[in-house]
Amino acid sequence: MKTIDQHRTQFDNFVWIDICQPDKESLNKIAEEYQLDYFQIKDSLEPGHLPKFESQPNYNFLILRAFTSTIEKGATTINELSNKIAFFYNGHKLITIHRSQFAFLDTVKQKYETSEELLVYLIYKMVETYQIPLDTLDEKIIEIEQTIFLKDYARVSLKDLYFLKAQTRITKKLLQIFQNVTHQIEVAENNKTALQDIKDKLLNLILSYDEVIENANNLLTTYHSVNAQKSNDVMKLLTIFSAFFLPLTFLAGIYGMNFENMPELKWRFGYFITLGVMAIISIIIYLWFKRRRII
Repeated sequence: MKTIDQHRTQFDNFVWIDICQPDKESLNKIAEEYQLDYFQIKDSLEPGHLPKFESQPNYNFLILRAFTSTIEKGATTINELSNKIAFFYNGHKLITIHRSQFAFLDTVKQKYETSEELLVYLIYKMVETYQIPLDTLDEKIIEIEQTIFLKDYARVSLKDLYFLKAQTRITKKLLQIFQNVTHQIEVAENNKTALQDIKDKLLNLILSYDEVIENANNLLTTYHSVNAQKSNDVMKLLTIFSAFFLPLTFLAGIYGMNFENMPELKWRFGYFITLGVMAIISIIIYLWFKRRRII
């Protein structure tokens, strides 16, 4: 059987058992030892399980997900962006089961009177993990916006915009599920204020991620608008050149046919007169464009 990383911390009124990277056989033994439900243990093993809360006669079962990736990695699924912690808790015991390492689990101080207090603290630390990616997304939005308006819009990658939108959308959905689960959790009166702070934090995060999604959509629309405007400018320039050279090409085509009986063919100053006519036509076209404010 695989050796699991298990830490047992004894507080004054309860015990906290933290289990990292368990296998199925190990969890079955834990379920038997602590009389945990088989299907809930199975949920603890499932990597992509979404947040949930279930109340049992002897304990409560909770799964939550913390943000563990970075925006730069280009992750676009829940499994890539986050990892879960499963909680089994009652008044005397708190069991946490997880596959990934979480830094905040290693910094818990023995100052909690009840398992609920520690549980609320750990939930708050999980919520906090969503703040850094939010700040990163805001910075990327500003960077892309500056590139579009102040630099070369062609340097903006549609792939980056796609990942930005996808990551924000998935993270927001995950936070909404997180929020629904926290509304199902019931705690003692002295922990309700702390739990309400978590709910407020989640609401602020959801609204902020919603704003990032809106900004990303606006950026995408702006990018296409600027791209279309640049294309229109190129077409406008080509049209102006065509307007100048079309009548000149027409004259050059006529006098380039080399028929024997063409009028003015034998004129002594015909070449210079033709060049003068071409210059006059170009000036007239230029003045017309200028008057119409096309150039």
